Amino acid sequence: MPLITKSLSLMGAALLLSGCASLNSVGPDLPAELRQALQGAGLPESALAVVAVPLQGGEPGRGGLQVQPERLMQPGSIMKLVTSVVALDRLGPNSRGQTELLADTPVRGEVLEGPLYLRGGADDQLDWGALWQMLRQLREQGLREIRGGLVIDRSLFTPGRLDIGVPAFDEAPEFPYNVIPDALYLNGQLLGLRLQSDAQQLQARLSPAWPGMRVDASGMRLADRACQDWASGWLLPAMTWQGGEAVVQLRGSFPRHCTVEPQLNLIERQWIATQALRQIWRELGGSLAGEDREGTTPAGAVRLALHQGRPLAELMYGMNKRSDNPLTRLVYLRLGAAAAAPGEDSRAAAERQIRAWFAEQGIDAQGLVMDNGSGLSRSERISARQMVALLLASQRGRHGPELLVSLPVAGVDGTLSRRLREGPAAGRARLKTGTLRDVTALAGFVPDAAGRTWVVAAMLNDERAGPRGSAVLDGLIDWLARQR
Repeated sequence: MPLITKSLSLMGAALLLSGCASLNSVGPDLPAELRQALQGAGLPESALAVVAVPLQGGEPGRGGLQVQPERLMQPGSIMKLVTSVVALDRLGPNSRGQTELLADTPVRGEVLEGPLYLRGGADDQLDWGALWQMLRQLREQGLREIRGGLVIDRSLFTPGRLDIGVPAFDEAPEFPYNVIPDALYLNGQLLGLRLQSDAQQLQARLSPAWPGMRVDASGMRLADRACQDWASGWLLPAMTWQGGEAVVQLRGSFPRHCTVEPQLNLIERQWIATQALRQIWRELGGSLAGEDREGTTPAGAVRLALHQGRPLAELMYGMNKRSDNPLTRLVYLRLGAAAAAPGEDSRAAAERQIRAWFAEQGIDAQGLVMDNGSGLSRSERISARQMVALLLASQRGRHGPELLVSLPVAGVDGTLSRRLREGPAAGRARLKTGTLRDVTALAGFVPDAAGRTWVVAAMLNDERAGPRGSAVLDGLIDWLARQR
């Protein structure tokens, strides 16, 4: 770590003294000091791509710092910036997702003869409490008996269930970052799991404890390790059906004398949605007869209750400061749904929106690869030049301030709360982070010692990219912040 920091400091001094402001390729033009920093981190020179230009008057392909500017790189979560910028422009900072309860037959007295439709509209705030409030609105309108069953409508996106048949991204598909959202984003598709152990026994329960489901912890053994490392012995639970009951069978090991309460994606979401709605409706004094199914709300159905999510500008705090993958994927799908032709895949429509925006801004999108818009992908690609061009365009556009305030502040909050805490960038630089198994990246805005703001995108792609790669990029950011 000291070698990396020292090498980057020397690089900054050398650049200032030599007047070398443009580095157009890896190889002979790469400064010796940066080469030493990479060598100290055990990373090859070919793994790095960087573009840094001044915000005022800067151009992504000219001047500043240019290292492999056009090389297509795997970006990790800095790809969320693409989704954020284009969604702000196309959807607007005040756009909201929503959830509706509807009926296509009249309510007569206390009775609805037809089905109740629960239509998802990418509502990020639809938790258990919000569902209770919506159903409470129906009771206050006098409705008590629903005779036509329940229809879950996820048709805002095509296909309605993107999670079905998709290979797991990694070995932990049940953890929140791996959730693949759909239009009915009920409680983020998560259930609470409380695990509590003493020296001899482990107790486990689900929360909320909806009827017809339970957790079986008999397959887990207790181990002697720190509670903070509880997930190191965790194995993917098995989901089984026993006599019509959903059973989550836990596996692996768990520390003694430990209590944790993770939120996990454990039980099939259609089943959970129907069980939750029926149980809440019963608790409110209502009855619901008939079958549960997925379907589309008929045209002309009457809205009985409405719930709205947060404005897009607020969602971006989660998307960028916390690097929330499911939330970003939800917004990406909303972007697609806003422009999709009938039957068109929402992801394809979102990519079409992004490419059209790039063209309008005069940004060459050649080689750009979009997948789900969050960076949690092995296929997404973007160059440092394209990323910087995107950020320049965002700050020259209508919604630059909304993007800027959504980014983590160096050493202060979000995914940068433990990075860049002591140097000149601390409390000043605003940067999106990106981390995958073979990826370390930073992109955003760095004020320097002369009062200029630099727009920067830096990506390292290598099987050894990780903490050492983060140190190299952090040193680069501090170097920018020191410039006079």
